[in-house]
This record gives sequence, structure tokens and C-alpha cells, in this order.
Amino acid sequence: MESKVKTVIFDLDGTLLNTLEDLCAATNYALREFNYPQKSLEEVRLAVGNGVAKLIERVIPEGVENPDFSPCLECFRGYYSEHLQDRTAPYPGIIEMLQWLKMQGYGIGIVSNKFDSAVKNLRDDYFKEYIPVAIGESSDVRKKPAPDCVFKAMKELECTADTAIYVGDSDVDIQTAHNAGLRCVGVSWGFRGHDFLVANGADWIIEKPMELCERLKNSL
Repeated sequence: MESKVKTVIFDLDGTLLNTLEDLCAATNYALREFNYPQKSLEEVRLAVGNGVAKLIERVIPEGVENPDFSPCLECFRGYYSEHLQDRTAPYPGIIEMLQWLKMQGYGIGIVSNKFDSAVKNLRDDYFKEYIPVAIGESSDVRKKPAPDCVFKAMKELECTADTAIYVGDSDVDIQTAHNAGLRCVGVSWGFRGHDFLVANGADWIIEKPMELCERLKNSL
């Protein structure tokens, strides 16, 4: 019999926050600085999910073999750090969901492949009163889909894999959850969609944030 869920760990981009327009703007700023073709919102949507280095690798010609790769990545980081919130906002229903989770006593965390300073800044600006633990990409922990960042969050939240779930919108999130021994709840409102999540093995899929609360009431 599965243990009762006590902790919920979330992905950030495409799960809690719609960051796509700001990511696209930063991507195109960096590409423009190095005289490369601009990318559409849809092209950027399909390129996100594995951290910003992988995003730039996917959008710049020849990827990491391009001598402009590293300076273009740093250009992206610099611009994005100054424009984190131009158009970014929580998805509808996210705040209400987090309020409910906090009131019910759930441990709540964020694990993201976005660089750590951006993750913490966005958490502080949008979710500080609800989410005590926020972990992003850094040199001292392997990024998703390696389970290390989830293990780090679980340690800080003082929980075990059998009482935690991971909530995300991508194949990387599903792989991360399963690598850490957690069940994965896929969200259909993010950067990939319902059918993609089904095909990639999400344990459950929800169509709106408050559906997570309903499922938790019924112990998933």
C-alpha cells in the first residue's frame, strides 16, 4: 500500500510559472547579439526543459561546437537575470493551490534546471510565503534528470521518497521523479501537453492546479 503524501516538490517553468515569453525574449536577445536568426515562441517552447545551457545549445547553429556558444550563453544569462519578470506570471490557480497545500501542512519545494539564483529570485518574488525550499542548477549538484537535486530538496524538507511526489510538465520531470523514486504528477497546462505526458509515463495527469488538491484529499 502506498504511503500518504506529505510533501509536494514542483518544477518551476511550465508548472508553477509561465516563463516562456521571457525565456524567448532572452534567447532572441542573445542570438541577435551574435547575428543569428531569431526563434519563434514555439521553437523556444520545444527547446526548454533541460536548463539554459541546453536551451542555447538547441537554438544556436552547431550547438556547443560553435565558438560563440559560451559567450552567447553568458549573454542570455545576463539579459535574463535583468528581465525575469517582464511577462512571467503564475498560471491561473497556482496561488490558490499553494495556499491550500500550506494550510493542510504539506511540505512544499521547487526543483528546477533553471540556474539557482533565478530560481530563488522567482520563488522570493512569487511564492516566498508558501515554498521554503527552492533549488536550481548549480555546480555542486547534478541537474535533472539526475535525482540529486530532488534528494537535496527532500533532505531540506525532511521527507522520504514514499511520502513525496514530484509535479512537472516535461519528460525530464518524469524521468527525474522516477530516478528519485517518486511518483510524478504531470500538468497539462505547461510546455508539453497531455498526450506527451501520457506517452512519457507520468503517473497521473492534472488539467488544473486545484485538481492536485482534490487528488491529495483522496490520497491520489
